[in-house]
Amino acid sequence: MTLVDRFLQYVKFDTQSDELTNMTPSTPGQMVFAEHLKKELENLGLTEITLDDNGYLMATLPSNLPAGHKEVPTIGFIAHLDTSPDISGRHVAPRIVQNYQGGDIELNSATGAVLSPNDFPELNNYVGQDLIVTDGNTLLGADDKAGIAEIITAMDYLLKHPEVKHGKIRVGFNPDEEIGQGAHKFDVDLFGCDFAYTMDGGEIGELEYENFNAAVARVTFKGRNVHPGYAKHKMINSMRIANQFIIMLPRWETPEHTEDYEGFYHLISMEGSVEKTVLTYIIRDHDRDRFERRKKELEHLARKINHEFPDCCSLDIKDQYYNMREKIEPVMHIIETAEEAMRRLDIRPKVVPIRGGTDGAQLSFKGLPCPNIFAGGLNFHGRYEFVPIPSMEKAAGVIVEIAKLVAEKA
Repeated sequence: MTLVDRFLQYVKFDTQSDELTNMTPSTPGQMVFAEHLKKELENLGLTEITLDDNGYLMATLPSNLPAGHKEVPTIGFIAHLDTSPDISGRHVAPRIVQNYQGGDIELNSATGAVLSPNDFPELNNYVGQDLIVTDGNTLLGADDKAGIAEIITAMDYLLKHPEVKHGKIRVGFNPDEEIGQGAHKFDVDLFGCDFAYTMDGGEIGELEYENFNAAVARVTFKGRNVHPGYAKHKMINSMRIANQFIIMLPRWETPEHTEDYEGFYHLISMEGSVEKTVLTYIIRDHDRDRFERRKKELEHLARKINHEFPDCCSLDIKDQYYNMREKIEPVMHIIETAEEAMRRLDIRPKVVPIRGGTDGAQLSFKGLPCPNIFAGGLNFHGRYEFVPIPSMEKAAGVIVEIAKLVAEKA
């Protein structure tokens, strides 16, 4: 089975995660997909295959180094089973646009969905390549089924080419990355690697070992409802107070006004009535000190609200994950290995900060250094998602080259 065949098969599995179920995996489709992959790994001939009740699938490609060879590090490659709950992942109907010649790609004539370089100028970087696109009704699922297809294809290649020498390689596929739960029940000791890479990045060349520090904040405002005809000096409208809180935060420190290393406050939901309003924010910053100051600012604003409206405002902040840079810097050789692997394939490494999170960040803090490598897809989490086939092929090649390099350096 080819890389493309695998990918087109994998995206047919409905694996959207759901943060409201409080289960692991959060949706049954992820376990169905994991069981399918387990059978495929068995048929390929991988060993030490395990699939636990939480949907974590692991397997081994044994070392093929000759007896007496110096021991080499055990490396891992990881991708997630789930797709984003932001848009439907059911009945995905991908289409291959062969030899893309530029201009608009009509995804769905009935809905008028068009993938256009006017809206997504990065399309111009892939003229002359074969692209896989959606039918305009669902996401594609390249995040992260492209990564899964690339890892399994690379393992298949190494099994069929014993002349390529490598040490022990572990592969891992986990559920619920898209809802921030992917690494929570990942058994790092069972995985048994010195270091690993998530194959979960975007366009070709991306290599990431910095991500946001992240927290979620829930701000609750208590009001008092009185008949509006007799409300003077009696009513306390929690929605109006919540609005006052919103505009007290820095106007330009939001996702739509920030880039690169700039952090933000992001209001992701608001639910309210006169009696009670709840705001939910996510807080993001690459710098740990600025991250802590952002949380302090929310506490300061809550105190200001309570000074004007006593006992009206309550604040609950929970940290979600931290910047993995502090865990990667002591082992920068794993970044250098990935960069060298890319250069061997004529890929220019693009070391960029992740403006988001990754399972690799949580795994790094659990003791498994785990930077992120491109999987090739673009415009994740929406109907305009697409993936260039050559980018997926290159990503699979990078996995093979890393395996070779680790053995060579030993």
